[in-house]
Amino acid sequence: MKRFMILLIGYMLFCTQSPAHAEVTLPHIFGNNMVMQRDMPVLIWGWAATGEEVAVTLQDTGHAVKTTADAKGNWHAKLPAMSAGGPYTLHVAASNTLKLTNVMFGEVWVCSGQSNMEWPVRASKDSEAEIAEADYPMIRLFDIPHKASGLLVPDVEAEWHPTTPETIENFSAVAYAFGRKLYKNLDVPIGLINTSWGGTRIEPWTPPVGFDSVHALESTSKELQDIHAKYRAELPEKMAAIEAWIAETRKALETGEVISPMPDNRHPLTHHAQPTGLYNGMVHPLVPFAMRGTIWYQGESNLRDGRLYHEKMKALINGWREVWKQGDFPFYFVQLAPYDYSGWGGSPHLLAEIWEAQTATLSVPNTGMAVTTDIGNPKDIHPRNKQEVGRRLALWALAKTYGREDVTYSGPLYKSMEVDGNAIRLNFDFVGSGLTSGDGEPLTWFEIAGEDKNFVTATATIEEDTIVVSSDTVSQPVAVRFGWHQTAEPNLINKEGLPASPFRTHPW
Repeated sequence: MKRFMILLIGYMLFCTQSPAHAEVTLPHIFGNNMVMQRDMPVLIWGWAATGEEVAVTLQDTGHAVKTTADAKGNWHAKLPAMSAGGPYTLHVAASNTLKLTNVMFGEVWVCSGQSNMEWPVRASKDSEAEIAEADYPMIRLFDIPHKASGLLVPDVEAEWHPTTPETIENFSAVAYAFGRKLYKNLDVPIGLINTSWGGTRIEPWTPPVGFDSVHALESTSKELQDIHAKYRAELPEKMAAIEAWIAETRKALETGEVISPMPDNRHPLTHHAQPTGLYNGMVHPLVPFAMRGTIWYQGESNLRDGRLYHEKMKALINGWREVWKQGDFPFYFVQLAPYDYSGWGGSPHLLAEIWEAQTATLSVPNTGMAVTTDIGNPKDIHPRNKQEVGRRLALWALAKTYGREDVTYSGPLYKSMEVDGNAIRLNFDFVGSGLTSGDGEPLTWFEIAGEDKNFVTATATIEEDTIVVSSDTVSQPVAVRFGWHQTAEPNLINKEGLPASPFRTHPW
C-alpha cells in the first residue's frame, strides 16, 4: 500500500506540474561513460523550463552551444563533428548544471532483434573465459530494458558502462563480439546500444512511417491509423473518468476511505507483440542519437511469413532510416541458423523461404547479411557460437562501412544459372579466392529438377568459380535448389571460410 501511495502522489504531481519549475534534464542515452559518434555532428537534446536558456559545453575543446527551451520545454543543441578520442566532460547548464564525465567519441552501433540478439555472454560459447577476459574500458555498453508502448516514449531507464567482467555477462553476446572485432581493428572507442527482446516479431520494432513506405503492408498501415484514431476519439471520456477518480482519491487520502483502482487508459498497442509497440518504447527514445549503423538478428517469430518477410524488413529499414535522418546508414543482419521447427507445424521449407526473404533484402542499399548455416544447431534455436556471428557481422562493417579492401565479408551468393547439357552450371558472387568444401567431403544439399518440378538429390562439383549440378535421373534439368530445408547444414564455402547462403533458382 505504501508503494501504491507513493506512485499515486507522483502521478498527481505529474498531472499538475508546471514546466516553468522544471530543471534541465537529459534522456538517459546521454550519460557518464557514453560514446558519441565521431566525425559526425552530434545532436544533444533534453527538457527545461519554457523559455530557459540552456548552455552545452564540451570541456577543453572550445565547443559551446546555447539554445532555448521551447513552449513545451524541449530543447536541442548540435555539437560539431569530433574525431575519435577522449575522455571529455560535457556540461549542460541552465538553472542547474549537469556534468557528464568520461565521455568518448568513437563508433556507435545499435544492436536489435529477438532472442538470438538478446542472448547473453554468460549463456554462450566459452562464457567463463569470455567473461574473465572482458577488460575493454573503451567498449561501452548501453542495455535497454524491455518496454512496450502504444505511444512514443521519450526516455529509457539505462546507463552506459565500460566493458568489465561484471557488466558483460548479461549483455548481448553477438553485439559484444561485433564490437570487440571492430575495436581491435579500428582502435577507437566503441559504443554498443542493445535494444532487443526475445520471442518478438519484426512488426513491433517498426515505426509507422516504415509500414507507410511499403505497398505490400498497406493494410497494417491502415490498421495502425484506425487504432490511433479510435484511441484519440475515446480519450475525452477516459480523461473525464480519470479526473473524477483523482478527485475521489484525493478525498479518500484525507478521510482514510478505500481507494478504488484507476480507470484503464492503456493504449491497445501497448504490448510487445503489437506493431510499433517496441519501436515506441525501446527505439524512439534513442532517436536522433548519432550513430554509425545497426546490426539486426531476428526472424524466428516470423517463420510463416515467407517472402513477405522481405517486405517487412524493408519497412523496418526504411522506417529507422527515416526517423533517424542519417541517410541510408548501414544495416547488417543475420540470416537465421538451421533449426528443426517441426514442432511448430508446417512445411520443413518454411525456414528456407525466410532465408530467401533475408537474401532478397540485400537489394536494399547499404545492407549486409551474415550467413550462419555452418555454426547453428538444428536441435537448439539458440546456437551458442555467438562470437562467430558477431565476427561475420563485423566483416561486413569493416569492408563496407570502414573501407577495408582486404576483408572478405560474404560467403558465396547465388548469381545465375545456365543449362549445360544434362547439367546446370551455377554462378556465384563472393567466391573470394575460390569455392571449396568446408569439410573436404563432396558438396551436400544440392537438388535438381526437371519440368515436373520434382527435386532429387544431385551431384555437385566445383569447376573453377562455378558449380556443375546433375543427376542421372534428370536428363533435362530446369532448376536447382541448395540447402532448401530447415535442418540443412551444407558444406559449400569460399576459401576464406564463409558459407554459401541457401537458394533456389526458381520460386516454385
